[in-house]
Amino acid sequence: MNKSMSALFLMGILALPIAAMARPVTITTSMTNYRGSGAYMAIYLTDANGSYQQTLWVAGQHNRYYRNLRNWAQGSRLKSSEFDGLTGATVHSGKTMSIKVDLPDTAFDVGNQIRIDTAVEHGYAVPSEVSVPLDTANSGKTFKGRTYVNSLRFDL
Repeated sequence: MNKSMSALFLMGILALPIAAMARPVTITTSMTNYRGSGAYMAIYLTDANGSYQQTLWVAGQHNRYYRNLRNWAQGSRLKSSEFDGLTGATVHSGKTMSIKVDLPDTAFDVGNQIRIDTAVEHGYAVPSEVSVPLDTANSGKTFKGRTYVNSLRFDL
């Protein structure tokens, strides 16, 4: 085996433990039937104290409206590096959106939460509309939102 093949083989072996420590999670959000435009929504992770940790997804592609997603905007400081590649279309009334993310095993059962902030043009901004403890026991359970989010569910 030549040196470059040996190096690739070694890098592959070293990467295996890192890949094994991530857990795929599907997050499904169902919207209520409300009047108005599509909702901007930030799905993010907080620690046990409620401090922002990581953006998981942002629904809504015009970043000038992101400031209306108050808690997420404050935590992420609206740095584009926090949401680059993690954006999609707004989510409309009565629709369902599912995203898939990989989270480290260390994120579970330690008090972290999945949170959603929402905002609708000519409507309300709802910070921390729904907050769900990221506990393995909550996988598959449905949690109710306060205004625009009908339900949030995550599956491992």
